[in-house]
Amino acid sequence: MRIFKLTINRKLMLGYLTMAFLTVLASAYAVISLQNLNGLAYTIINRDFFVLETSKKMIDILFAQESAEKKYLILKDPSIADIFWTRSREFQSELDGLKKINPPVIADKLKEVSKNHVRYEELFSKELSLVRENLNTDAVEMSDAEGKKITEGTTMLLHAVQRQAEDNIDTNMNLIKARGLSASRMTVILSIASLLVGLGLALFITYDISNPLKKLEKATGLIAQGQFDHDLDIKRKDEFGSLAGAFTIMTKRLKELEALNLDASPLTGLPGNLAIEQEIQRRLSSHRMFSLCHCDLDNFKPFADRYGYAWGSEVIKEVANILVEQKHTWGQKEDLIGHIGGDDFVIVSIPLRAEKICRQALIDFDRRIQKFYSEQDRQTGFIVGKDRQGILQKYPLITITVAIVTDDGTHYSSPLEMAKKAAELKEYAKALPGSNCIKQEDLNKLEMMS
Repeated sequence: MRIFKLTINRKLMLGYLTMAFLTVLASAYAVISLQNLNGLAYTIINRDFFVLETSKKMIDILFAQESAEKKYLILKDPSIADIFWTRSREFQSELDGLKKINPPVIADKLKEVSKNHVRYEELFSKELSLVRENLNTDAVEMSDAEGKKITEGTTMLLHAVQRQAEDNIDTNMNLIKARGLSASRMTVILSIASLLVGLGLALFITYDISNPLKKLEKATGLIAQGQFDHDLDIKRKDEFGSLAGAFTIMTKRLKELEALNLDASPLTGLPGNLAIEQEIQRRLSSHRMFSLCHCDLDNFKPFADRYGYAWGSEVIKEVANILVEQKHTWGQKEDLIGHIGGDDFVIVSIPLRAEKICRQALIDFDRRIQKFYSEQDRQTGFIVGKDRQGILQKYPLITITVAIVTDDGTHYSSPLEMAKKAAELKEYAKALPGSNCIKQEDLNKLEMMS
C-alpha cells in the first residue's frame, strides 16, 4: 500500500487549489452580494420613490378636487364642476399607476383609497342634483359631513402610503449598508485564509476584491446619510466595474430626484429654477442653437385681487397645463417646461419647436382664459380694481407675453446672462397690447429700422 506523500509540488498545488477555491468562493459571494445591492437600489428607484412621489401628487389632486367641490357649492359654476371631474380623472390615473406596480404592503390601502374615490364621486353627483333642485343647504351639509369625512380618510390613507414608502426606502438603504459590510467582512476573512497558502498572490486577491468592496461599502454608508457626491474611483471592466457604473448612475439619479423633488413647483409640479438653470447651462455648453422662452401673465395681479388667490392659482395651473399640452403636441421629450414661480414660466427647446409651442400656447390661452371670468367681465372685456395708490382703474383681461432669446453659447456664457436678456425683452413686449410672442431678432430689426 502506497502512502500518499505531500511533496513540495503537491503542497504548492494543494495550497494553490485551496487559495483558488477560497478566491472563487470569495468572488462568488461578493458578486452575489453586490447583485443583491443592485437589486435593492433598483427597487428603491423604480418602486419606493415612485410610490412616494405618486402619493404626494394624489394628495395635491385631492385637495384641488375638494377645493373645486367647495367652490361649486358657492359659485354654482358648471366650469368648476368640470374642474372637479378633471381632477377626479387625474386622481384615478395616478391610482391606476400605483396599482400596476402592486406593492403588497399597500395593496389594502389602495383598495380603500379606490373605494373612497368612488364614494367621493358619487357624493359630488348627489350634490350636483341637490343644487339643480335648489337644495343648496342640503348639498353644503352633505359636503361638510360626508365629503369631509371621505377626503380626510383618503388623505390619511395616502399619508400612510407615503410613510410606508419612506420606511421602505430607509429599510432598503440600511439593508444595502448592512449587506455591503457583511460582504466586505466575509471577503476579508476568506482572503486572510488564502494568505496561509500564498501570501503574495493572496495580497493581490485581497486588494483586487476588498478594495472595491470597501469603496462600495463606504459609498453605501454615505448615501444612507444623504451624501451623494462621493467618487467611487472604480475603473474596471469586470463585474465590479459594471456594478460601480450602475452604482454611480443610481447615486446620480437619487441626487437628481432629491434635488428635483425639492426644487419642483408645489403648485404645478413643473421643474423649478435649479432644473431650468441646469438645462440652459447644458445647452449653452453643447454649442447647439436653442431658444429660451420666458412666459409671463399680464394683468394677473388685478385678477387675483378681484377673484381671490385660489382662483388665481387655478389660472396658473391652467397655463402649466397649456404649455405641457403644447409640448406634447409640438415638442420633444428633451424639451423643458419650467415654472420659475408665480405667473412666470420657461420653455427651453430648439428654435423652431420653441416658437411653435409658444405661439400655439398663446392662441390656446386666449381661448381658455375666458372661462375664469364672470359673464359680465367677459362681456365688458375688463375688470375694475384699485392700483397701488388705491385708485380705481380698468384692467384688461389677462393676456400672456412670451419673450424668446436664441443662442448657441456665442453671445451668452451663462444662464444668468441669457435669462436677463429674456427678462428685458419680456418687459418690452408687455408694453404691447394683447397676448404677444416676440423674439430678440424681431426687436433687433425694429431698432435698425428706427
